[in-house]
Amino acid sequence: MRFFRPIVASVLFALGVGAQAGSQITAVGNGGPGPFKADHLTVELIASQHEIAQGGEVTLGLVFTLEEHWHVYWKNAGDSGEPPKAVWTVPHDLTVDELRFPAPQRLPLAPLMDFGYEDAVTFPITVHAAKNAKLSTKPIHLTAKVDWLVCSNRCLPGKANLGIDLKIVPAVQAERVKTDSTAAMAVGPLASALSHLPKPLLADFRTEVVGTPKEFVLTFHTGTKETDGEFYPFVQDQILNAADQETEPLDDGIRIHIQRSPDLKELPKTLHGLVKLSDDESYEIDSPIKPGTAAPKTSATSATPSNAMGALTAIGLAFLGGIILNLMPCVFPVLFLKALALVKNHGAERKEALRHGLVYTLGIVVSFWAILAILLALRAGGSELGWGFQMQSPGFVSILAIFLFFFSLSLAGMFDLGLSLTSAGGGLAQKEGYAGSFFTGVLATVVATPCTAPLMGAAIGFALTQPTWITFAIFTSLALGLASPYLILSARPEWTKILPRPGAWMETLKQLTSVPLFGTVIWLSWLYAKLFPSALGIDNLAWLLVGLLVVAIAGWVLYRWPAGWKSTLVAALIAVFAASVPFLMREKPEAHAVWQPYSHEAIAAARAAHHPVFVDFTAAWCLSCQVNERLVLNSTDVQERFHERNVTLLKADWTQYDPAITAELAAVHRNGVPTYVVYPADAAKEPEVLPEVLSKDIVVSALDRNLK
Repeated sequence: MRFFRPIVASVLFALGVGAQAGSQITAVGNGGPGPFKADHLTVELIASQHEIAQGGEVTLGLVFTLEEHWHVYWKNAGDSGEPPKAVWTVPHDLTVDELRFPAPQRLPLAPLMDFGYEDAVTFPITVHAAKNAKLSTKPIHLTAKVDWLVCSNRCLPGKANLGIDLKIVPAVQAERVKTDSTAAMAVGPLASALSHLPKPLLADFRTEVVGTPKEFVLTFHTGTKETDGEFYPFVQDQILNAADQETEPLDDGIRIHIQRSPDLKELPKTLHGLVKLSDDESYEIDSPIKPGTAAPKTSATSATPSNAMGALTAIGLAFLGGIILNLMPCVFPVLFLKALALVKNHGAERKEALRHGLVYTLGIVVSFWAILAILLALRAGGSELGWGFQMQSPGFVSILAIFLFFFSLSLAGMFDLGLSLTSAGGGLAQKEGYAGSFFTGVLATVVATPCTAPLMGAAIGFALTQPTWITFAIFTSLALGLASPYLILSARPEWTKILPRPGAWMETLKQLTSVPLFGTVIWLSWLYAKLFPSALGIDNLAWLLVGLLVVAIAGWVLYRWPAGWKSTLVAALIAVFAASVPFLMREKPEAHAVWQPYSHEAIAAARAAHHPVFVDFTAAWCLSCQVNERLVLNSTDVQERFHERNVTLLKADWTQYDPAITAELAAVHRNGVPTYVVYPADAAKEPEVLPEVLSKDIVVSALDRNLK
């Protein structure tokens, strides 16, 4: 499986992902408000009012207008990046608050995720005047040294010298200044920024957070139904930033499922961050975390689940799916033969025919209850192994995908699973009287089980994640749907004349129903890969695909030797093996060598001791650097080769501007990161600069060339 990772790296960085900067960062601006043009953005200072009253305040705005596809960062930048910063120089009578950050958006570059802003963003800043501030006859000047990082498929640090003039007026003018300031903030960039700032929780809002081994389940009660929600953490390394956040709309709010960071070993006391319900509505929360294993219930009085598919909808779909099952080739002959029996005995008493229909229905219902009892026992017995999380459990998802694929192959016509089952139960159905009707119902259930109808699959998938009584109701509805056509015919035998005869149309219908099931398998495979850290998702997905290949072999066995108990046994054993294949992939701890801090002296000392050197020029805000390190440099294969070759590993961290690192980059004819350089042990040999897009083969080959 190791060959997948270089392919992923190449796809991600085919456009030359990297960070680039000159030998030094030149600040734009001359101390005025601007706007000033910098690389890929324009920056300026604006004010709601150029007067500030004694004891009053005024709101400024730091405005970034960005070129298309470029962005700056939120206060928690995510997996990489740095937020803008401003250092102020003001008279002692004035104080300036920190930048305030509007609600951000998610900025993905697989397999990582950043939080920030595109197009334009304004950061509000509040300036306060002391009550005894000295009045000014002329405006006083406030200066700000602003730093930022702007990124697209590469990142550029930037600086600006900005400033703005304010006049301090007497306290008696405070009301006028406030009125003018409020009017000015009703429109323009400041108005937009202030509307996007997170709000404190309202008095009637409530939050509940349950921390499970794999996720945080955040329930946000607002009193009204919410359809969208995202969580952005103020604290780094608590959540898996790149993971999708699943949401459940509730009648009085929303529930958000947030995957925990794999590096988070202990459950934190609180979940502190921002809940974004829309572009114009977000709230800051700091909610205690309760340890648990499942999502909290929304209300003790709520009788209907808040899931997007309600219980009543699922029950209705199950009933309709049961009716459709009668049209499957494995079930329709049973119904047709029973209808013929009704025609032959049309002179019999109608009440007697109805009794047989009821007994037939009982056979189906009892059979489905037996299947349900087995499923519930498995669910209860496996609760500690992940059944409580269902679709969050890789084991559950892989087994579900493999068996749905197996049934899909049958529906598509590769083999007829119903033949073996029909031959196994047909004898019982031949009994006379009520026993024959009962076991005909049992037979109908048995042969219907592999013929998953389109609407039935969604209902059963929902049922298995719900409380027992809802599961029971859905399975009972499914059974009644399957039994209803014959039950109706037994009450009205004359209606048998409208039944179509079995024919080729049934096979076509069955094959068409395989299409949505194959689509479900594709979705489950995608979901399975998302349940693992990014570096392992592709490998684990490959193992799942191997499992699907093995189960296809089981299907071929049933196709080659149909309706035989030996072939059925062999196919069952192969299918069980297929279900176990995805469990062969395990997350292996990768060996991480110690990276020493870079210095020119360290390179010289290592080469003087006849040690080769590998230097990783990187930065925390460089997304491509982080991915190269995760997928290549810190992989087991490359780390073992470093160890075998006795390579000294140096990390040149350029997160903060460092003139020594800048000079070393210039010496190898580079001006940005990522840059990777191999220095041979022989100081007389020139170093080799590797490409920005790394693969394991590139690194290993470079080591082999330079360390002979």
